[in-house]
Amino acid sequence: MTVRARRRSTAAAIALTAAVTAGATMLLSACGPTDGTATDPAPSATSGGQGGQGGQGGQKGDSGGDDGANGSGAKPVSTGTPAAPKVNGTAHNGLTISDGSRYVVMNGTRVDFGTEVRDLAWSPDGAKAAFIDGDGDLVVSGPDGSGRTVVAKNPGNQNWSHPTWQVRANDASNGVPATNNLFFAGRAGGVSRLYLVPAGAHGATPAELPLNRLFDDNPTPLPKTGNVWPNAAGKYGDAVYANSDDGKVYIRDDYLRQQGFALTEGSEPATSPVQEGGVVFVRSVGGHDHLFLEKSDGNGHALYKDLTPNAATDYTEPAYSHDGGTIAARTPAGIVTLPADGSRPPVKVSDYTGLPAYRG
Repeated sequence: MTVRARRRSTAAAIALTAAVTAGATMLLSACGPTDGTATDPAPSATSGGQGGQGGQGGQKGDSGGDDGANGSGAKPVSTGTPAAPKVNGTAHNGLTISDGSRYVVMNGTRVDFGTEVRDLAWSPDGAKAAFIDGDGDLVVSGPDGSGRTVVAKNPGNQNWSHPTWQVRANDASNGVPATNNLFFAGRAGGVSRLYLVPAGAHGATPAELPLNRLFDDNPTPLPKTGNVWPNAAGKYGDAVYANSDDGKVYIRDDYLRQQGFALTEGSEPATSPVQEGGVVFVRSVGGHDHLFLEKSDGNGHALYKDLTPNAATDYTEPAYSHDGGTIAARTPAGIVTLPADGSRPPVKVSDYTGLPAYRG
């Protein structure tokens, strides 16, 4: 049992069954990848996101590409002949790469979303995309950028980043409602916080995400500012995030009672969609950013494994595949993948640089 599962069991044992964050009740329908037909030129821009470096990653500076239209996203289009062959291992595996331009690398090609796409994330079933558009708004669209809806409009002078989907089924026996929410990070006046908005909203005003401490004897509240890089996954809607002020990774659980705690030193965390799958995060070691995995030793104690012990480059922005078996990560030279248990070293699958994500 992992540390987070053990904490949930403790909460259940004392019958903490208060209902938590309300959201839309309808889960999205299944939708598999759609093959594109575009050619495969070099991307028009790359992300300016920061690396891990002791927990400072998370606020991205993506730029580049055309502003795009304000209407529905376009279908895949040909944008020219590649100047040179590119490695693009995104066909038939759900891997996608967004780089701040209007083009998303996916299905072995590039798809024009019709607007800038920063920090692309997918609903668990792959039917919907969430991202920050060229106006800085939080947008949900179809998997090709069509049918865009502004879920929350940026009021200005704010930097929104890294949306993630929290989807959970109704559990009537414990009084836990279904949720279909988006978490994201917002930075204003030099201060970062985490926010919540229902994924089905239209032009909504986000609310600050509740971050309560684990039910224990420690009265010190969790930090409300400096929080970045949220990632939610799994059937309970667990989430992880980083704090750029103290350089730690945090876990947030709200299944029976909203609670959380600091896990370890690190940044840019991702939680496995598979129960007991663990948490992958970035930590600087010997001048390079390494990927680390947190898992249980089977007795409720956390173990930490360096998945890239021989790193000669920086591995950042990790993402789990939807079966939890593979991790994709960004390097300065492109995207790599590796087994989630670290049994084999990373293998480069794409020359494109940007934020990796997996579509279900």
